Amino acid sequence: MQNKEIILEVKNLRTYFQTNQGINKSVNGVTFNVYKGETIGLVGESGSGKSVTSLSIMRLLDTMHGHMVEGEIKFKKDNLLKKSEKEMQALRGNTLSMIFQEPMTSLNPVYSIGEQIAEVFRRHHSLNRKQAWEKAVEMLKLVGIPSPEKRAKQEPFELSGGMRQRVMIAMSLACQPSLLIADEPTTALDVTIQAQILELMKDLQNKFGMAILLITHDIGVIVDTCDRVAVMYAGQIVESLYVDDLFENAKHPYTIGLLRSIPRMDKEVDMLEAMEGSVPSPNEMPSGCPFSPRCAYAKDICIKRNPEFTQISKNHSIRCWIYEDSCKQTEAVTKGER
Repeated sequence: MQNKEIILEVKNLRTYFQTNQGINKSVNGVTFNVYKGETIGLVGESGSGKSVTSLSIMRLLDTMHGHMVEGEIKFKKDNLLKKSEKEMQALRGNTLSMIFQEPMTSLNPVYSIGEQIAEVFRRHHSLNRKQAWEKAVEMLKLVGIPSPEKRAKQEPFELSGGMRQRVMIAMSLACQPSLLIADEPTTALDVTIQAQILELMKDLQNKFGMAILLITHDIGVIVDTCDRVAVMYAGQIVESLYVDDLFENAKHPYTIGLLRSIPRMDKEVDMLEAMEGSVPSPNEMPSGCPFSPRCAYAKDICIKRNPEFTQISKNHSIRCWIYEDSCKQTEAVTKGER
């Protein structure tokens, strides 16, 4: 991927919120790249900062709630943090697009499906109403919605969850974006519909040649759809590697804990493991490594200082103090029961 064009470059992103309890460090030093045509997965438990990262990239955070964003977010080499709101409006839904978690709350309940998709074409392509409507129907057909002419006239409540998600995909891809951010695109869908939505996204990615940043808490979705994975915990990326290496070469104790908690066809176990504890509140973050209270391998230095994000091989980076020690101690973590 290193020889490919970088579509999105996030450097040391920090998104903080002012609350009654103090500064909430929701995203605290996140760095990653997304290359043209690839799918990178951002995975972690609820509260890890995944959605805030995506909203920071899209510049969609509510400015009324005292947040501040630092670092760099370069989209096609332009720093989005330096763009005006008018410039961002020209990008959103055009070359930079997003699928939100819950389509029922993202779609306007009082406008028809066709009108909402047509608005994208009118705003970004300056089409008239008739032309935009025809394009909207074409997009519904493209995402596999049956009887698109009929469905275009319906309102969101008249469609199933899977249909609404396809509508969101149609809307987000209307202008053939260079980057699609998909925030939990299969939440609340049954496994059959989930598989259809993920397959649809793959097909459309191949058709349009776009890059995808896929945000999820489901490792299985990551394995099925992504080229690379960045594991996020407590507002930071703790491990980044290729998906092909995930099961055999994951090294961070948190990543390994996630992998042990999912069923595998090639392993027979009596009971899946569950990590004790939960993601710490951003207002009550440990002074050292955020994962140290839940980590079986935590040492004194883990409790006192947060490690740097370190490259341990060409395509593998990790944030963990254990790699300051001997290979023997490293192997004690990576072998484990998987």
